[in-house]
Amino acid sequence: MQLKHFSPKWLLAGVLFALPLCTQAAQQSLDNVIAIVNKDVVVQSELDRLMHKVQADAAEQRQTLPPYHQLHKQILDRLIEDSLILQLAERQGLRIGDSQLDQALASIAAEKRLSVADMQAKAEREGLTPAEFRETVRKEMMISEMRRNQLRQRINITDQEVKQLAKQISEQGNKGQRFHIEHILLSLSSDADRGEQQRVAEKARQLLQQLKKGADFHQMAVAESADSKALDGGDWGWMTIEEMPSLMAEAISGAHKDQFIGPLRSGAGLHIIHVKDMQGQQAIEMQEVNARHILLKTSVILSDEKAEQMLKGYLRDIQSGKASFAKLAEKYSDDTGSALKGGELGWANPEMYVPEFRDMTKNLPIGQLSQPFKTVHGWHIVQVEGRRNLANTPEALENRAYQLIYNRRFAEEAQTWIDELRDEAFIKFVDGSGQE
Repeated sequence: MQLKHFSPKWLLAGVLFALPLCTQAAQQSLDNVIAIVNKDVVVQSELDRLMHKVQADAAEQRQTLPPYHQLHKQILDRLIEDSLILQLAERQGLRIGDSQLDQALASIAAEKRLSVADMQAKAEREGLTPAEFRETVRKEMMISEMRRNQLRQRINITDQEVKQLAKQISEQGNKGQRFHIEHILLSLSSDADRGEQQRVAEKARQLLQQLKKGADFHQMAVAESADSKALDGGDWGWMTIEEMPSLMAEAISGAHKDQFIGPLRSGAGLHIIHVKDMQGQQAIEMQEVNARHILLKTSVILSDEKAEQMLKGYLRDIQSGKASFAKLAEKYSDDTGSALKGGELGWANPEMYVPEFRDMTKNLPIGQLSQPFKTVHGWHIVQVEGRRNLANTPEALENRAYQLIYNRRFAEEAQTWIDELRDEAFIKFVDGSGQE
């Protein structure tokens, strides 16, 4: 079994603040359709609800939003993209079960230092029923998982690239400068005619001029940007050079605080970058965990409920002394590689595991057995046997390098993948949507 996976930091980071992407069919029949997206529709109530949330968040954070018609376009674009990804997930049979959803809710609540009840109460104040809130999180999980699955197939990393970056990290003493990045993308296809190229270039020049004169970047990004962070005001957060897309990394090198860079041309369009803040040489902390697990893969014969029940039985046997973890793993685990070693996975950077497994190995106290939990691979119980600071061994440096390259490529491919989805889709805007 291949548990390892590198995922960017932002996946599922804001799931609590997402809003329902689709309403029930009965509600849709009473709602105004504003866009047809293949076999799905976007309805007015969805847009109104997300609009209200974005406005409320901006007011709470004292941020300025663009005029209504610009915000309307961004929100409609987001709902269309979410619909396309969810339809692809449905065609490929991706499902998020109730147990997996419960685990995600508990993890999100813990990260935000809230209880699940607190999150549900917040959602109710925003007009969501408990069922709608759960469905919102479920859909956001499906979108994140589908995005990871699709982009992972598009990313190819050679050993030479990994070794070269590992050498650079080693020479830097495992330290790196960090930049707080804001970004605006103006879409421009690679085959655009000269007139369109000039129009977008002039728009980029005007935006850059306004920003340098003190225009609000957050407002401008929400109004104009075509990338996935538009509704977040174009905020990419803190990143090292190694974590940035190549185009951005080359431009940022040697930059100073509060510098505007651009417009830069890529296959997706023209980019404007703002170095909002910088931090000097800061040590990058890395840690390894030594864990073991038992995996049960579900099938038409073994349901989620049965797998979870069986693992709970194994837990009782281990805790009572009736059986050892190693013997049960050898006999029952579907991860044949680790089963032969009593479930042992050996020392590894937890960031190399799929998100649910990563979070469990990061947070589980040493020696404690986890409750059964689900990942894309099946149902697990896990025990962390130890943690240690990650030494500057060649293997550790290469693991770090691979992760950085993967995150960079993921960011580069994400927008291209969405553009391709839109190009292949049937999208029709209904009168009054504000679109053509």
